[in-house]
Amino acid sequence: MDDLVPACIWRITPELLLALEDRFGEPTDAYLNGSQVWLRDDGPGEATLEWRLHPVAGFKRPPKVGTHEVFETIVFALRAGEEPLALPEHLWDGLEAFPGFGDETEPALLAQACTAALGLAPDGFGIVDHQSIGDRWEAQGGRYSVIEALFTQLAK
Repeated sequence: MDDLVPACIWRITPELLLALEDRFGEPTDAYLNGSQVWLRDDGPGEATLEWRLHPVAGFKRPPKVGTHEVFETIVFALRAGEEPLALPEHLWDGLEAFPGFGDETEPALLAQACTAALGLAPDGFGIVDHQSIGDRWEAQGGRYSVIEALFTQLAK
């Protein structure tokens, strides 16, 4: 199976989290591993994109917050100018956007569509190998940075 896909990547910042909440609202889904996901028809030709906020290596959910409340709790604190339960960079490494159902597109067209949808240009874009990254993440029990692996692949 060919797991080379076009992708756009952003490093985590408070501005990124606020843009996600402003433009996309609450995540479509949240996972125990810390991932936050939105599925939206923002791609070239209205293709469905998966927007995935990737957790830091060894993610640990803040105490007293449910899996589905982590994103909104952190964003609410940032917006209110309060100290969040955890700093965003201690929870997530960054955001990745890629065609959600195997749709093919050129990376530059994906970057244009993502910039228009999110209001922030990606820090990097190109073709990445999800299979190799996923295999390594699983082999290391989640103690592996998906975002750093993506940036490493883009630098090659």
